[in-house]
Amino acid sequence: MRVLIVDDEALVRHALRIFLESAPATVVVGEAVNGTEAVEQYRILQPDVVLMDIQMPVMNGIEATEMITAEYPDARVLAVTTFSSESHVIAALRAGASGYLVKDTHPDEIVSAILDVHADRSVLSPRIARGLIAAVRDTANPNGHVALSRAQALTERELSIVVFLAQGMSNAEIAQALHLSEATIKSNLGRIMSKWDVRDRVQVLIHAVRTNLVTL
Repeated sequence: MRVLIVDDEALVRHALRIFLESAPATVVVGEAVNGTEAVEQYRILQPDVVLMDIQMPVMNGIEATEMITAEYPDARVLAVTTFSSESHVIAALRAGASGYLVKDTHPDEIVSAILDVHADRSVLSPRIARGLIAAVRDTANPNGHVALSRAQALTERELSIVVFLAQGMSNAEIAQALHLSEATIKSNLGRIMSKWDVRDRVQVLIHAVRTNLVTL
């Protein structure tokens, strides 16, 4: 998997490069120190996934993500940052990021996240997922929750998957908790997305909060 690293701190770029280059599934094809360079490097290198810092000089990561995904709709951007506030998370996702990780994430989990976003699966750090739920509950539909139609209703298994998803669990972790295969979890998530007309795990989570299916 060809990865572009974007971060204004040389130490962070170096650390990311070391463990990505040592992982058999990833290779670093370039680096950028700000959002402007990120956009330029993306156009030249066409990487599979961009690891994007948020707070940078010249152009921040949110602006860069928005420019990249507007020009290349199939681009996969994974935000990796120290900022875990709801405002940063929501802004990054709205800009087109496919996932959001904090920098204390284990290196192996970052590699797994890169593979996930490349496969069109959204990724959120567990505490990011919990924060997103809180933000949506505080801001979405203050006069009441959205009601599910009969066609949107979930089976007991699908509801269990959504509940575990809201706890920040991966497909593998959900599969282990429910004693099912990971393929079964992916299949059920696909049916949930189809029922709710959403495109990824993040939108499933947001819809589940708005319909009051999950709580903090």
